[in-house]
Amino acid sequence: MKEQIEALNQKYQNATAEELLAGFLAEYKGKIALSSSLGTEDQVLTHMVCEIDKSTKIFTLDTGRLFPETYELIHRTNSKYGIRLSVYFPEAGHVEKMVGEKGINLFFESVENRKLCCNIRKLEPLKRAFAGLEVWICGLRREQSVTRHNMQKIEWDEANGLIKLNPLIDWTEGDVLQFIKSHGIPYNPLHDKGFPSIGCQPCTRAIFPGEDIRAGRWWWESPDTRECGLHKR
Repeated sequence: MKEQIEALNQKYQNATAEELLAGFLAEYKGKIALSSSLGTEDQVLTHMVCEIDKSTKIFTLDTGRLFPETYELIHRTNSKYGIRLSVYFPEAGHVEKMVGEKGINLFFESVENRKLCCNIRKLEPLKRAFAGLEVWICGLRREQSVTRHNMQKIEWDEANGLIKLNPLIDWTEGDVLQFIKSHGIPYNPLHDKGFPSIGCQPCTRAIFPGEDIRAGRWWWESPDTRECGLHKR
């Protein structure tokens, strides 16, 4: 598999995000999906995917702790592109057990508690969303975090047994915002209020000028632990 991934990265080395998506959407039709957190990068990818093949599966995870603005964005995105995002929820019994044992805001107490919450609310639903897939499309960019500097356009996700496609890996924040503006793509209004990265409401804050763009996610933790596990390397 390592050789296959290296060959694919070589093949698409100079490809644009649209060219990369078009190639994979054609080759893996019915076995590829965009995993969207409704962030600006994923909204760009939603636009691109819908331009190429609107029948492609696009899904998101509803953890039960999202901002109201995020739910409204799901509605606006569906209306804009004439699609229906697939929404995956955590298992109610697992959430009830966790909250009963650890408390409603357990994630502030330890990294272990936070990762447990992410696992139940995000990783388990993600596994169900991946059923039948061979490729998942992500909106990761190297610029976003110290944990993402070494990521490539095309990677092998060992944990999930899937090819992971990162079409925007080399894009800057400016590239993303310009594409959003020039194509009239709907986005979360919280981005205009200092929230560059938006996840669950209790675990997301606005950032201060000059801070890293991921500083508002799990801000009480060390920067090298600020991943939920979806993109664990």
